[in-house]
This record gives sequence, structure tokens and C-alpha cells, in this order.
Amino acid sequence: MIHAFRSAPAFAMRQSWLAEPEPGFAPAVVRVGWRNESLLALAEMKDADIFTFARQPDDRLWELGDTLEIFLRPVEQLAYAEFHVAPNNQRVRLRFTSPAATEHLRGNGWFNRALLQEDGFDSWTWVCPDINCWYALVEIPVSSVSDRPQPLPGSKWLFSFSRYDHTRGNAKPVISSTSAHARPDFHRQEEWGTLHFQLRQPTLQPDRPATLPARAGNHHGGLEPIT
Repeated sequence: MIHAFRSAPAFAMRQSWLAEPEPGFAPAVVRVGWRNESLLALAEMKDADIFTFARQPDDRLWELGDTLEIFLRPVEQLAYAEFHVAPNNQRVRLRFTSPAATEHLRGNGWFNRALLQEDGFDSWTWVCPDINCWYALVEIPVSSVSDRPQPLPGSKWLFSFSRYDHTRGNAKPVISSTSAHARPDFHRQEEWGTLHFQLRQPTLQPDRPATLPARAGNHHGGLEPIT
């Protein structure tokens, strides 16, 4: 499965708001591709203590243990989507109508107001404590992100991948993001990257947009190489 993404654009998580990573920071990288009008993301996250206390759908995953978070927004709309995955594959899907609405919701019952009850995406997770790592493969259809779904080739989406890395016994998690955030706020869209969906070999530009190649395959177990 990992080999299917070996040629895909890869984004490393970091703590750009700090001069140096804090103690306990662990590397993570997310590789991306697409097929059949869905974005696919494979996250590989080093983790010395892989756990979650989440047991119910739509739990507040980031408060209960390790969590991968994905933020996506087509450039032509204000609304954006947020997806969470825990190591035990508990999931959360959120939608915010605009950055201004997000600011209004903060501290005002924002979670329940942004929460969407239906999944709207698929995910698979693998926990590998012997190598201190867990993996998440996420498949997100365009209909769960775009207000007016259109074919992906030629589309541009803003994106950010982030994580909460909890360790039992520590008061706070170590957080990180693929975005160059000036402060630890994952919703700062001015620092998100840009995905370009095209039918050609992936390339990376200086301003960090990524060209995402289409690929064939029917399930994560039978992925074909991304070219």
C-alpha cells in the first residue's frame, strides 16, 4: 500500500511557529493522490505512544488521543471541510461556511454546530507499535468538500494536514502541521498549501502547490502506482 504512493507529492509536518521543535516532536509525512473524483491521502506518523480513548462516532477525537486532521477548501468557495481520523479509525467530519464564521463559532458551541452526522468519507488505519508508527489512508470524495462538485482535473484546493500527538502522562499533546503557521492555529488559511489536480506527472512548485496525478484501482488493498 505504501509503495503505491512512493511517487506521490509528500508533505512533512512541522512546528513552524517555533524556532526549534519542542521535546517530544515526532515526524509525520502525508502523501497525496486522486482517483474517481476523490482525494486520497496516506499519512505516516511516528508515535511513541499510539492511543485514543475515543469509542463513539463523532467524539472530540483531538481531546481523547492521537488524531490526524485534514482541512480542504476549493479555491472558488468560502466554505471548507475538516476531517479527523483516530488510530482506531473513529472519524469526525466538520464543515465551516467561511473563515469569518469559524471565528464566530469559536468558544460558542462550535463543535456541535459544525459537526456533520454522516461520514462523507472513508478511512483505514494501521497501528504498528513495534516500529512506533501508525498509518491512516483517507479517501474523500469531491462531493464532501465542494458545494458545486465538478471534475477534479483542473481544480485547485487549499489544503492542510495536521496532527495531535498525545502521550499518556503528559498534560498537553504535541501538535504539528504541513502548513507554515505563524502561530499554532490550524484554521489559518493564508498559510495553507494548494493542490492542483491534473492528469500528468506530479511536480512541486516553489510556492508549494502540488500537482496530483490520477490513478486507477478499486480499493486500498489493490492500489496501482501513482505516475
